Amino acid sequence: MGHLTFTWYGVKMSGMYSVTVGDRGRLVLPAEVRERTGIHEGVELILLDTPHGLALLTREQLKRRVRADLAGPSLVSDLLAERRAAAGREDT
Repeated sequence: MGHLTFTWYGVKMSGMYSVTVGDRGRLVLPAEVRERTGIHEGVELILLDTPHGLALLTREQLKRRVRADLAGPSLVSDLLAERRAAAGREDT
């Protein structure tokens, strides 16, 4: 397998690579991936076990995803807006 671009679960993917689990559970990331992503010796990676499969992220990538999720629509803001609208209807 080599580098290709495609969309999976609505997310643009940068490539698909075959890796093999070695002794003691070690993975070797292809040089192209390490160069493109800036992963070098000592960089901590986070392995997420999701309903859709495994995802391997750097700590920075994970932080960006969490921040993006938190910046999304606020349930508290939605609830407050509903309460204000209901209170406005009661006043009339």
